[in-house]
Amino acid sequence: MKIGDWLGRLSYELVQGSLDTYVEDVIYDSRKARENTAFVCIRGSARDSHEFIPDVLLKGCRVLVVEENVTVPEDVTVIRVENGRMALAELSAARFGYPAQKLTTIGITGTKGKTTTSYMVKAILEAAGKKVGLIGTNGAVIGTEKFPTSNTTPESYVVQEYFAKMVEAGCDCMVMEVSSQALMLHRVGGICFDYGLFTNISPDHIGPKEHESFEEYLYYKSQLLTVCKTGVVNRLTDHYEEVVKDASCRLYTYGLETEADFTGDSIHYANDHEFVGIEFDIHGKVNGRVRVGMPGKFNADNALAALSVCSLALEKDGIREETLLDSLENIRVDGRMEIAHVSKKCSVIVDYAHNAVSMESLLTTLRDYNPKRLVCVFGCGGNRAKDRRYSMGEIGGKMADFCIITADNPRFEKNEDIIKDIEVGLGKTDGDYIVIPDRREAIFHAIHYAEEGDMIAIIGKGHEDYQEIEGVRHHFLDREVVEEAVKEIK
Repeated sequence: MKIGDWLGRLSYELVQGSLDTYVEDVIYDSRKARENTAFVCIRGSARDSHEFIPDVLLKGCRVLVVEENVTVPEDVTVIRVENGRMALAELSAARFGYPAQKLTTIGITGTKGKTTTSYMVKAILEAAGKKVGLIGTNGAVIGTEKFPTSNTTPESYVVQEYFAKMVEAGCDCMVMEVSSQALMLHRVGGICFDYGLFTNISPDHIGPKEHESFEEYLYYKSQLLTVCKTGVVNRLTDHYEEVVKDASCRLYTYGLETEADFTGDSIHYANDHEFVGIEFDIHGKVNGRVRVGMPGKFNADNALAALSVCSLALEKDGIREETLLDSLENIRVDGRMEIAHVSKKCSVIVDYAHNAVSMESLLTTLRDYNPKRLVCVFGCGGNRAKDRRYSMGEIGGKMADFCIITADNPRFEKNEDIIKDIEVGLGKTDGDYIVIPDRREAIFHAIHYAEEGDMIAIIGKGHEDYQEIEGVRHHFLDREVVEEAVKEIK
């Protein structure tokens, strides 16, 4: 292509050279520079990539997209833009042929619940016969392939590359988590989502290299409602009026036990030898009883959000209401309140909770199911703040009936030292516990010695499929170990 063919949606100034210069790719990492590439200069929090212009020129790059004046040889095409990140987003979309326009796109933002809700949306759409691609915290999913992602929302070039892969794989729909950082740094620049879903907001990601204040955080979160055609917002979110004040889309609301376009009520905590989850009634544009295969009232909230946006997205297809209502009974999200085993004897939940706040929330939720005993298997990561160990030990001792203290990712610390720190927190309570340093052995012990009616929470690693010891990652997935333990018992 000629570089000029990729500039159609950008405001720019041609400083020198020709728009007829041939290009094959867009790059933003100077290490990937080669002939026939356009290098986009971006000012990052650590480095300004304008510094790397001499390096990319040595490698044969002859197109530069810059934010400032540069002095380079006459045979180099220089294009000046106001914002390099936005330019990267638009150039990437053009380079891949604007793939988002070939998909039904659903963006999800919020402080909590993005990952779970995105997987629920995916499950509902697939139940309706759609082929769905997904991008988020747990990685990108395209068909049966999974790709790791370094951020909740990857850089704009990577986003567009995944979109193109989805189109090539025959996907109809794309679901993605949209972080506040992604909106601030234009990682989703140039995309007009068909549907934008706003779950909730509370103070988070405030500090160096993130957001200067809660006001800034809220502003960027709410920007999703300015880059979508239809918005769906939790009517009960804090700061609702501020969230929607700049919305430029058609707006719908949802909420548990409140007046909204989609309302959920009559919540029931289901727990038997075949099913652990939540049930509720939905009213409004969809009506009926919903059964969700994940515990907790907040998962009723997540499910209501997912059903709301999917009912709108599927409206033109005339999908049967029963298809929507039945689509979440067997939902599984890796490492997020994941039901790893259910039997007459016990139920086992795997979750990513790895700090005191998330641990307390999880154990409080499981208490609502009135287990005979609530057993918690956990450790703490090495080379992290010790306060986390003390506080998690204390929460475990106060809220669980029995704790099994074990390894997490010790990294470059000794596991026994981490466990001793956890015991300091446990020592402030009268909680009952044992120490089993080997995580596999700890999980086996919890399941082998479970009493009828027990609920076992294995927390801290969730979807992680490794255990990091002395800089080496060894394959380890809590769910797989649960399956091994259950098989051995049988």
